[in-house]
Amino acid sequence: MTAQIIDGKALSAQLRTEVAQRAAALTTKGTKPGLAVVLVGDNQASQVYVRNKVKACEDAGFHSVLEKYDASMTEAELLARVEALNNDPSIHGILVQLPLPKHIDDHKVIEAISPLKDVDGFHVASAGALMVGEVGFKACTPYGCMKMLESIGMKDLRGKHAVVIGRSNIVGKPMAMMLLAANATVTICHSGTADLAAMTRQADIVVAAVGKVNVLTADMIKPGAVVIDVGMNRNAEGKLCGDVDYDGCKEVAGYITPVPGGVGPMTITMLLVNTMEAAERGAAAH
Repeated sequence: MTAQIIDGKALSAQLRTEVAQRAAALTTKGTKPGLAVVLVGDNQASQVYVRNKVKACEDAGFHSVLEKYDASMTEAELLARVEALNNDPSIHGILVQLPLPKHIDDHKVIEAISPLKDVDGFHVASAGALMVGEVGFKACTPYGCMKMLESIGMKDLRGKHAVVIGRSNIVGKPMAMMLLAANATVTICHSGTADLAAMTRQADIVVAAVGKVNVLTADMIKPGAVVIDVGMNRNAEGKLCGDVDYDGCKEVAGYITPVPGGVGPMTITMLLVNTMEAAERGAAAH
């Protein structure tokens, strides 16, 4: 049995088409969705991500602003820029690309973003809304994972056991909350888990998000399980790979996401979806 591939590129393209249609409809009513991306310093990976985000916005018919600053920018200057964007009615979403230079407190900057414009879903108010089931913005990567599950007909996860490997604020924790909201029984595993394989073998759905090559191997999953690989690593040969031993696991799993071309494309797509929602909420409020 070979697993069916959950194609993140194809699903992304479909969702982006829907977003572009919504953006066009809102623009004709006088509100063009706007996203501001702020980049401080010259981290190579961040520059690539930011370019992709801005291009995705333009392709969807959004108004996008890219603000680039030197690594020498002070925390106070950055906070002032965030405040100005909070007050700019043409901007519905604000994204400050992480990591920031060492002298700037990431947490302080994220908390300075208005929760109404927190399209990354990292603000404490967004995390709290997710926790208690209120309306907020969902963190983009786990939100993308949920859309992938929906795409294979797994919207209501009642009776399913989901195991999340990783407990980061960006993926692991919000992922667990979203699975819980979809009625799954959820186990969170991490570096302090004694017997990871004992947990993952019970799972109907495994989400691997720790940034470690081969953290999940074929002998650790039950036949037919859904495997979602959030990892982005380089293997010994320098090739891009995820957290999952893809070649082994695809022979046992029912569904699996590839790396690249799986969760990756979904992250930016969900950023567009969040920005679109922010713009629609803003338009409805006025």
